[in-house]
Amino acid sequence: MSTDNRPLSPHLQVYRLPFTAITSISHRISGVLLAGGALVLVYWVVAAAAGPQSYATASAILGSLPVQALLFIWTFVLFYHLCNGIRHLFWDAGYGFELQTAERSGQAVIGGAAVLTLVAWLIALV
Repeated sequence: MSTDNRPLSPHLQVYRLPFTAITSISHRISGVLLAGGALVLVYWVVAAAAGPQSYATASAILGSLPVQALLFIWTFVLFYHLCNGIRHLFWDAGYGFELQTAERSGQAVIGGAAVLTLVAWLIALV
């Protein structure tokens, strides 16, 4: 084969992804992260069913600062996926496809997820 000096297709690093693409990719990633968080929830329930000693061990692990930070992030991911799912339901109904509306609803999803996360953790700590 001969190598021509034909132009190559630009790589993704050349392009700046639109905000709607970033929120779409984030929605998929959040779904995967939620599956991982569900495994932690299953561990907690199994430990509770296994008896007081197992539950105490699980509580010590899940109550540690690094795991609490991960649970805080997981809570944000949960609310992000929920809010973005509601956004997708509006899209399925045919609303919100205008570029400016889609960007504003994406920002609202992120803001709503942040507020819901803070509210949930404040309620849990009280």
